Amino acid sequence: MYTIDSRLQTIDPIIETMKQQELIPHLFRTEFRKIAAVLCKHFGIENIQTAEDIASDTFLSAVDTWTYKGIPANPTAWLYTVAKNKAKNHFHRAKIFSQKVAAEIKNSSTELEHPEVNLTEQNIKDSQLQMLFAICHPLIPFESQVGLALRILCGFGINEIATAFLTNTETINKRLFRAKEKLRAEKVKIEFPGKAEINDRLDTVLTTLYLLFSEGYYSESDDMILREDLCAEAMRMTYMLIENEETNLPRVNALYALMCFHSSRFAARKNEKGELVLYHEQDESLWNQELITKGIYFLHEAAKGDKLSKYHIEASIAYWHTIKADTKEKWDNILQLYNKLLVIEYSPIAALNRTYALSKVKGKQVAIAEAEKLHLTTNHFYFTLLGELYTGIDKKKAKESFDQALTLAKTQTDKQTIRKRIDELSA
Repeated sequence: MYTIDSRLQTIDPIIETMKQQELIPHLFRTEFRKIAAVLCKHFGIENIQTAEDIASDTFLSAVDTWTYKGIPANPTAWLYTVAKNKAKNHFHRAKIFSQKVAAEIKNSSTELEHPEVNLTEQNIKDSQLQMLFAICHPLIPFESQVGLALRILCGFGINEIATAFLTNTETINKRLFRAKEKLRAEKVKIEFPGKAEINDRLDTVLTTLYLLFSEGYYSESDDMILREDLCAEAMRMTYMLIENEETNLPRVNALYALMCFHSSRFAARKNEKGELVLYHEQDESLWNQELITKGIYFLHEAAKGDKLSKYHIEASIAYWHTIKADTKEKWDNILQLYNKLLVIEYSPIAALNRTYALSKVKGKQVAIAEAEKLHLTTNHFYFTLLGELYTGIDKKKAKESFDQALTLAKTQTDKQTIRKRIDELSA
């Protein structure tokens, strides 16, 4: 017969295992990126793979050690200490050192005899920002920039990145390998660009963060409406730019404001079944007022400059969408903002969204005429909008448009939303 003490002795290891199962993935998400960024800076961009290997091996050691010895009092400090020691061991392996590292960094200021990895909070932030600029180099494609950002600066696994891009791990591994080789071959330095170059490079960085957020905001994964983790990482890195004096510029604040406004409605975009809830059907009480207030603050900060970027305009459009009331003032402002956006940077989706705002201001007939000029016949959003515009005007054309949208839709979420509109139209 078990005593209370013996039962507790049986339960304790189970509880400890459960804690590890929750803690290690959490720490991997938050600390892998910091360790990897610092190590990349320490070893040089030509040794990205070495940095990733050491960071990964640090977490494997955590799994092995914590399973038998329990979780240490300060898990983060334990990881940093192990990472430092593994970096030292790497240097001390003479053969590996001479073959893979010495030739590349012999002119570096790094102390080779006793190299110490600097994992102070300030160096972690600086390393992540500098790594962000290195990754977002115009030499490599946008998808590779986003992939490397997800891997090194967000701590995403290869499987997660493959899911985000709707492809397989082999494709992602090849893509990241080519990108790393390009950065190595061109000897891209992990540092802040000079003042003369920072504006041009910053645009590439902001585009990457914008794409990363967009990938999360509209996920094409069949089982997910949005990827809040992608959005959170994009916001985290954008805020790091704001915290840095050299990159705390109006367009950075505008992008962060845009992200705040969109994120404020996340809780209302899904119902209890995990299904998409369209904007006009959302429960306004679920909107995050703290994020809306934060967005307004950073939009005001963005107004301090003298140059209008697409992020300023998109943030302003997103702001008006935090006002649920269907007023003429709201849609007049949104329409004018879309007009400005299309002048600054034309995109078919922006033109499509403008058409919806036009229908709110000048009526559906005018909007239908404008929409059909776009001829986006391979885009399901185009036919979905036409279906909405024809509803109440021409039931046959509305159904034909929705049917065409259903044929073109790629995700189960989009198909489900379109089928719902078809059912409502039939009823």
